[in-house]
Amino acid sequence: MSIVDNRKAFHDYFIEEWYEAGLVLEGWEVKAIRAGRAQIKEAYIIVKSGALWMIGSHISPLPEASTHVNPDPVRTRKLLLHGEEINKLIGKVERAGYTLVPLNFHYSKGRIKLEIGLAKGKKQHDKRATEAEKDWKREQQRLLKRSNR
Repeated sequence: MSIVDNRKAFHDYFIEEWYEAGLVLEGWEVKAIRAGRAQIKEAYIIVKSGALWMIGSHISPLPEASTHVNPDPVRTRKLLLHGEEINKLIGKVERAGYTLVPLNFHYSKGRIKLEIGLAKGKKQHDKRATEAEKDWKREQQRLLKRSNR
């Protein structure tokens, strides 16, 4: 069950592979994500010292957050993956020119996970072609709906 989606990623990138990663979160962040107060549209993932880090995600603290906790909504969060997956991703990002993009927050066995995509950037003409294809499919559905009446 998805909590927050990053639809912009599918507009800007060709997603070639999907991975499910855990996150190192604080308690107030978990509560805020469960309440749907997270945004990953501007987020991206970097490789630093053999680990993956998500930068730019915004998790708004709940107003009922504890007074002794000082929440930082845009802090850098570490991603948790198996070592072999991290090495594979690092190799593809450094050698093949891929980008790591956060796709969505979702629940898996009661825990919050992040789905990340190994992506290649789209050129402007690719974006236009995708948009035209969507419009054509929408028009086809309208025409079929009219003919079935």
